[in-house]
Amino acid sequence: MGAKKTFVIGDIHGQLGMLENLMAKIPWRPGKDALVFLGDYVDRGPDSKGVVDYLLSLTANYSKIRCILGNHEGMLLDYLAGVNRELYLVNGGGSTLRTYQRHGKHLSTQPRDVEIPEEHIMFYNSLQLLVELDGYYLIHAGFRPGIPVAMQARTDMLWIREPFISSNYDFGKKVVFGHTPFEEPRVMKNKIGIDTGAAYGRRLCCLELPSERFYFAGL
Repeated sequence: MGAKKTFVIGDIHGQLGMLENLMAKIPWRPGKDALVFLGDYVDRGPDSKGVVDYLLSLTANYSKIRCILGNHEGMLLDYLAGVNRELYLVNGGGSTLRTYQRHGKHLSTQPRDVEIPEEHIMFYNSLQLLVELDGYYLIHAGFRPGIPVAMQARTDMLWIREPFISSNYDFGKKVVFGHTPFEEPRVMKNKIGIDTGAAYGRRLCCLELPSERFYFAGL
């Protein structure tokens, strides 16, 4: 990505306040340093629409920003396409849909009562599965051990927990991932997990590369 440093932010899950607090803490230098978000911008937290508005503002004003697809954005796109709607709702999708209520409508998760701006739809459809850096793969959930990175299944990249989480498999580069929440970042020789439970009101985590320094913010 042609950057001196890369700052990687874990699963936000509608926690706009945490995101703003974290961005105020990290020494990110726009135009010089890369900034990568690992997906799961929406669901469970109070302001999914606000988070996406914030990310759109960042990407409109600064280069070297990449946004990765999380399983929750994947579920939202499926919901909007009429696929697996119940799965999305039981995974916290209602909190997101309520931030997109049509003006004057009662609180509802029915598609007819939800109006998502076109720029948000374009954002969700633009999200990438993987960012590759010197020495690191940045991914939402992880990889299936024993399979080359180029042959990994999309479902695993969005959803896998085990056998990835406990595996010592060498993927050729260290894997930085979110998706699975931990009390503290999970640091292993082959991977670093940086979802520290923002979805559940705990903390949002940022990892600075290549120094592997951590930053945290709560509400």
